[in-house]
Amino acid sequence: MDTEVLTTSGPVRGLGTGHGAVFHGVPYAAAPVGALRFAAPRPHEPWTEVRDATRPGPTAPQPVRGGFGSLDVSPYFAPGWVEGADHLVLDIHVPARADRLAPVVVFVHGGGFTAGSAGSPMYDGTAFARDGVVLVTVEYRLGVPGFLHLPDAPDNRGLLDVLAALHWLRDNASRFGGDPDNVTLSGQSAGAIIVGGVLADPASKGLVRRAIMQSGSGTAAFTAEQAGIVTAAVGRELGIEPTAEALADVPDRTFVDLMPRLNGLDLGTPTHHDPFGGITPFSLVLDRQPADALAEGRGSGVDLLIGSNVDEGALYLAPLGGLSASTDDDVLAVAARFHPRPAELVAAYRAERPDATPAGLRVAVLGDGMFGAGTRRVVAARSAADTPTFVYEFTWRSDALDGELGACHVVELPFVFDHADLPSLHGPNALLGTTAPPADLARRMHRAWVDFATTGDPGWPRHEPEHRLVRRIGATWETVGDPRPGEARAWS
Repeated sequence: MDTEVLTTSGPVRGLGTGHGAVFHGVPYAAAPVGALRFAAPRPHEPWTEVRDATRPGPTAPQPVRGGFGSLDVSPYFAPGWVEGADHLVLDIHVPARADRLAPVVVFVHGGGFTAGSAGSPMYDGTAFARDGVVLVTVEYRLGVPGFLHLPDAPDNRGLLDVLAALHWLRDNASRFGGDPDNVTLSGQSAGAIIVGGVLADPASKGLVRRAIMQSGSGTAAFTAEQAGIVTAAVGRELGIEPTAEALADVPDRTFVDLMPRLNGLDLGTPTHHDPFGGITPFSLVLDRQPADALAEGRGSGVDLLIGSNVDEGALYLAPLGGLSASTDDDVLAVAARFHPRPAELVAAYRAERPDATPAGLRVAVLGDGMFGAGTRRVVAARSAADTPTFVYEFTWRSDALDGELGACHVVELPFVFDHADLPSLHGPNALLGTTAPPADLARRMHRAWVDFATTGDPGWPRHEPEHRLVRRIGATWETVGDPRPGEARAWS
């Protein structure tokens, strides 16, 4: 692979690797500063001198996130905020030159719409390049610049950044050996929610052939009323009218320091619950949920791989301590954050899980409230539109935090990217714990993702209304029918 590429914006020089090359910090849009800070992304000014893409570029402003309670989450949030105005950039991992254009996977990171970066070691694309895929990770605006609802600025600026990256790749993927007609848009957590929003947006038509949603939701968008609660809080905290014009000159550091004071806001309204239960103050702001748009046929030409982890909620409970001491009242309190009839919801979970402890029920209800139920809504919407959809459930359980972490939110990522042997992921307070996962789990899961991006077939049957098949991925692999139909009905 040639390490110098002439893009439509200008020439860039990357770094040769054992499996091809990597290009860091390649701009896809102009720096979001000045008049562009709260505007839709604009094309970057062209350059003529070769741009150095051998070292990681800047990242979006964000607070430091090294630990979550007793759990070390630094690999997920690394490298944090690397200052620099020109942070609407891509990292591009390229396979060695082949005789045909390679499939392209564009990955959108998670982090609650407030943190995370394309340069995290969790998203190293070496294994994808090794296996013949161009892996692209996207930096997009976070927090106030990316997602604060403002009366004089477009909503969902972070999502608009992702769309701009897809447009740039439409014109430039082939210059890196990628096939612009075989692009898979993939994301995890907030990134998966953005993927759902992109699929529901008519502006994405023709940009994406396939999509992957890992631990996301199709029902996590805020209404304008909910988003307005956050807008008002920002205005109060800063003593400034919350408009793009008034906020234009507020330093990035001020916005970053503000973030902890926005956590825990109650965004519930008489007609809508808070889809995150107070865990993050930002999401997409939409008139209707992406799942509803998908049910009407939006994104119908895009194949979808979608799923979640069996213990999603453990990430938000186990690191804080006291999970094992959970009571029935704790379970009911979690259910009340997400469901209008919490007692009925808990009864449905008890019926499906007769041996579950209150701790296990609390984890299950929280995980489904944030991710599982919204994932099922997308699956149902896609089935109604008769669009190829493949569903998975990740079941391998980490023994971290004395075994309480389990198959939590985020834990599948090292297996998708085939670097479960990363030392920073192992230890009693690290994501993957102390017991090594099955030797072939990362290889098999990564291969399924590569196969889906290449051919549209991950290796198991598609989900259909008559055959609601789910691939369970863990110490053993099996294809099963809907694993917990009673719980699914309780959310409908």
